Amino acid sequence: MQIAGLVLAAGAGRRYGMPKALVAYRGSLLVQRAAATLTEAGCAPVLVVIGAEAARVRAAAAGLEFVDNPDWASGMASSLRAGLAALRHGPADAAVVLLVDMPGVTPAAVRRIAAAGSSSADLATGGYGERRGHPVLLGRDHWDGVAAAATGDRGARDYLRAQHNLLRVVPMDDVADDFDLDTPEQAAQHA
Repeated sequence: MQIAGLVLAAGAGRRYGMPKALVAYRGSLLVQRAAATLTEAGCAPVLVVIGAEAARVRAAAAGLEFVDNPDWASGMASSLRAGLAALRHGPADAAVVLLVDMPGVTPAAVRRIAAAGSSSADLATGGYGERRGHPVLLGRDHWDGVAAAATGDRGARDYLRAQHNLLRVVPMDDVADDFDLDTPEQAAQHA
């Protein structure tokens, strides 16, 4: 099974004060860390959806494969739709989705979620105790449904809830954490 990687990195990072794709964290930009996490885990291709400050992100993280989201200001859902649309032209059976501001997700976590997929009909999400989070595996059979259900900043959440009987929750606590960097203060605390 071929599993692509999709980094959602188009937001302006209003609470952070700059696009999170351009935030330096532990020696690299968050966008580089997220793409490297997916690549190291064996995802191919790895696409990075960008929007806010797109030219700066391209220049700062040269070498990554980018997808432009002209509707980035409408929320994460538009980035998810743009990324899935770009993947439709390739042979991937599924995509692992990762948010740019979650540097605690490791290659081991991505490998674990990828192993939960054996066909294009599979859906899986990371589990952190009682919480569900990233990474998320979306089998190709679900891409149209995810794209149709995604609104604002909700991404695939509503679709996954509606498909709860098909959704596999994969424990991640031992290989990742689900903190997201919303402010510089949070970044300093987790540095």
